[in-house]
Amino acid sequence: MTERGKNAIHRTANQFTIGPSQLSWKDNNLTITINERVPLLGQRVQGTIKVFTEQLFNHVVALDDQQKHRWGPIAPSSRVEVSFNKPNLNWIGNAYFDSNEGDEAINKPFSEWDWSRAHLKDGSTAVIYDVRQKNGVEKVLATKFKLDGSTEDFLAPNRVELRKTGWRIQRNMRSESDHKVTVMNTLEDTPFYARSMIASKLLGEDVISMHETLNIKRLESNIVQFMLPWRMPRNPTRIY
Repeated sequence: MTERGKNAIHRTANQFTIGPSQLSWKDNNLTITINERVPLLGQRVQGTIKVFTEQLFNHVVALDDQQKHRWGPIAPSSRVEVSFNKPNLNWIGNAYFDSNEGDEAINKPFSEWDWSRAHLKDGSTAVIYDVRQKNGVEKVLATKFKLDGSTEDFLAPNRVELRKTGWRIQRNMRSESDHKVTVMNTLEDTPFYARSMIASKLLGEDVISMHETLNIKRLESNIVQFMLPWRMPRNPTRIY
C-alpha cells in the first residue's frame, strides 16, 4: 500500500496504474497486478489477484449525515484467485469487492465503525455498516445483496461487545441475541484497525463474517501518524 504522487498514476476506462502496479477490468472481471516492496526490509512483493464477479451492483449510499463519504458494493459475492511468486503464495476462495470514496478526510465526520459481510445459504451476501459519527449520531446500514442483482434492507440485530484486540481496540458485532458470538481469528491487528473472522447468527442463520473495526481517535493520534509512513511508504515516483 505505497502512497504515490500524481505523476505515478494513470487511468483509462479499463485500467488504473499506480506506480509499477495496476488494476485492469475486462469482461466484468478484475485483475490486480502487484509489483512492490516490503517497507523497510525491501523484499519484493510480486503477483496477481484475479477477482471473478458473479453479479454487479449499482448501489451507492452515504455513510455520513453530510453525504460526503459514500460506499458502494460493486460485487459483494465473487471468486478470487491469488497467485504470487514473491512470496510463493497461491490460493482460491470467496471474495467481496466494493468501493469507498470521500470528499474530505475520513477523520472529519467519523469516530469509529464496525463493518461485516457474510455469505448466506441462498448465495446472497449480507453487509452491515455500524457507523458512529463525531456528532453523536449513529448510522446503521444493513443490506442483503441477492444473486439476481436486487437488494433488500433488513433490521440489524443488537450490537454485541467483543473482546478487545491486542492493541486494545473495542470490537462490536451485530448478532441475534440467542447465539454466542465468537472471534475465530484476527487477521490484522493494528493500533487503529482490526480485521477478523467472527462466528455469529444473522437472519436466522449461523454465519461466519469477515469483520473490520476502525477507530478514528487512534488513527488521529500523533504516534500513529508518525508510524504510518513506515507501514505505508510515500513514494512520489513510479520506481519501486
